[in-house]
Amino acid sequence: MVDVSRIGSLPAEFLTAGTSSFTEFLRQHSPELLPGNRVPAGADLGGLTPHATTLVATTFVGGVVMAGDRRATMGNMIAQRDIQKVFQADEYSAVGMAGAAGLGLELIRLFQLELEHYEKIEGTVLSLEGKANRLSHMIRGNLGMAMQGLAVVPLFAGYDLGTGSGRIFSYDVTGGRYEEHQFFSVGSGSVFARGALKKLYRDDLTADDAIAVTVQALYDAADDDSATGGPDLQRRIFPIVAVVDDAGYRQRDEQAVAQIVEEVVAGRDVRPDGPVAPLR
Repeated sequence: MVDVSRIGSLPAEFLTAGTSSFTEFLRQHSPELLPGNRVPAGADLGGLTPHATTLVATTFVGGVVMAGDRRATMGNMIAQRDIQKVFQADEYSAVGMAGAAGLGLELIRLFQLELEHYEKIEGTVLSLEGKANRLSHMIRGNLGMAMQGLAVVPLFAGYDLGTGSGRIFSYDVTGGRYEEHQFFSVGSGSVFARGALKKLYRDDLTADDAIAVTVQALYDAADDDSATGGPDLQRRIFPIVAVVDDAGYRQRDEQAVAQIVEEVVAGRDVRPDGPVAPLR
């Protein structure tokens, strides 16, 4: 006989008080669903999965901008031309990923759920520092897969409600968390992008200025790194750009980004190596 009283009822673990961390909840009750437990031990899939490449972030007066190119590569092949690498983490933060693309997207979705779960359980939002720490813990859980070639290196940024400023956090594959100041970049083109950021950053940047700086940095990365996609004017594929300030997270619409990209490309016709750094 079927016990009809149990049809549609939730398992006991869903009805008892538990942790405010959704990742911990999965680890206790369904560990096989965690990204780090999805691949058999010893498998080397590093060359068989698309990889996302370059992300940049820079602060401006009262907030932070994060931008990412659109290319994913698999070895020397372009796997996708219009992948999205920058996402909303919650109302006041953005997260992006470089590395194994499929795993990175799954990790970001889990991080978004982690923040939402905490808010529902605790009735309040995590501090920006707390969000950065939670992401660090999740990356550490993926170390086994990173050792098998499936590394994910996120970039996290947001608006700190306590200080009224934008902050940027970077990570390594072991879960090490580092706060960066003013600007940062990750991914295969990060060295070239960081050179452009260092050249163009100013303490008095506006949000629009910061967007232009990140687009210039991605252009320089694409100029020297084949895995980073430059602006594709023919296909109308442009970087994803997100702004986070006291008004919250918002992704700049494609038309606005396209206008900035076209101005940058036109400027490169005059100066192929980009604008001259302002004297400080």
